[in-house]
Amino acid sequence: MRFVRYRFDDLIGYGVLEDDIVQPLIGDLFGSYTRGQGQIRASDVSLLAPCVPSKILSFTQNFADRAREAGMAAPPFPLLSLKPPSAVAGLFDAIRLPPQSTRVDYGAELAVVIGRRGRWIAVEDVSQYVLGYTCANNIIARDLVELDGSWIRGGGFDTFCPLGPTIQTHLALADTLVQCRVNGQTRQMTSTHDLLFGVPQLIAFASSVMTLEPGDVVLTGTPAGAGPLAAGDVVEVEIEGVGVLRNTVAAEPQARSRG
Repeated sequence: MRFVRYRFDDLIGYGVLEDDIVQPLIGDLFGSYTRGQGQIRASDVSLLAPCVPSKILSFTQNFADRAREAGMAAPPFPLLSLKPPSAVAGLFDAIRLPPQSTRVDYGAELAVVIGRRGRWIAVEDVSQYVLGYTCANNIIARDLVELDGSWIRGGGFDTFCPLGPTIQTHLALADTLVQCRVNGQTRQMTSTHDLLFGVPQLIAFASSVMTLEPGDVVLTGTPAGAGPLAAGDVVEVEIEGVGVLRNTVAAEPQARSRG
């Protein structure tokens, strides 16, 4: 099943996408809901980021090729960072390049959407807490990460976490293809088979630190090949079985001071 979050006229809601039809949901996607009677053509709605997380948990260096590319040994345990919910952007939204940075990188990632509140989730129970999976582009101001020695500022700008286009409830996690294209050229391509820590291990680890809430997003790591973006680029993240997340890139003018 594929869930979408959409805008239709003045209404924002969740629905089920089947072929080219959106069937609205009545109730709470993360609780109790039913399918409504109406149907809307997908071409008549605007797809939004598929969820509104209270937090975004980001795991770094979780592909062996990425760790080698960065000149680092494979980590002995998952490396966890956070991005603010204000970083979320949707399908077709512009990724804005902040004036503070001269090097902003793309990073294709499989994102996990949490479906139930949980803490200290056992590895074998993780599937009970997952609503589904979506595409993510984990945008990083690489120069600021290196300057600060922290991922917080470099990964925290508005629009630095595009998500979408759908939440796919079932996915072959053992071997799902993850790709990134910039202006039509493939820059990243690998499989979830090469994750150092799989989804169950990441969710269990994260929940040992903090309570996971419905709608929270867990980014599972980007493979080798992450690189810089420039204004005017079109960047696409494609995950097999989920869809294609497409965003343009634009410079963000420096805000004028207000007095």
